[in-house]
Amino acid sequence: MQKLNVKERIIETASHLFYFDGYNQTGINKIIEEAGVAKSSMYQHFRSKEDIAIVYLQRRHTAWSNNLLEFVSNKKNAVAKIAGSFDYLQEWLKEVEFRGCGFQNIITDLPKGQERITDQVRLHKNELLKWIDQLLAEEPKYKGNAKELANELMVLLEGAIILSQIQKDTWPIKAAKKAAEKILE
Repeated sequence: MQKLNVKERIIETASHLFYFDGYNQTGINKIIEEAGVAKSSMYQHFRSKEDIAIVYLQRRHTAWSNNLLEFVSNKKNAVAKIAGSFDYLQEWLKEVEFRGCGFQNIITDLPKGQERITDQVRLHKNELLKWIDQLLAEEPKYKGNAKELANELMVLLEGAIILSQIQKDTWPIKAAKKAAEKILE
């Protein structure tokens, strides 16, 4: 396997620490130490921990979104894709041992004044909401109220993620999926 360059080591290390230890609990010195880079090298690539967090969130958004779309790609219609998104949550959360959503985690751990990070979190959540809305808008049955239904489904998805993290179990996702299916009947 090819060795990562300094910038990639910083990003990979910080991403792991932000997700598993928390943004606020992860200091620059910890990132530098675990990445095995010099402080000057770190500052050559990033001016601040916030800058690293932006890259972390952008990459996480791309990876998570692509994984979701791949997971539901064989589903035939909007309802099946939305139901499949709950199945994706189950698989993903079990893989990360119910650590939860990196976006939810970072926003709850964020000190004031980190608007660029907040903007990245909103972007991710708004993109997911937009995807759901577009799926529903393509179905004649939901054209008139796609946006309202998308909002309701988004709340179910997000609530299922956080409650599964708290409970360390998949039952909240299963319950949210049933509620989503009832909404879409």
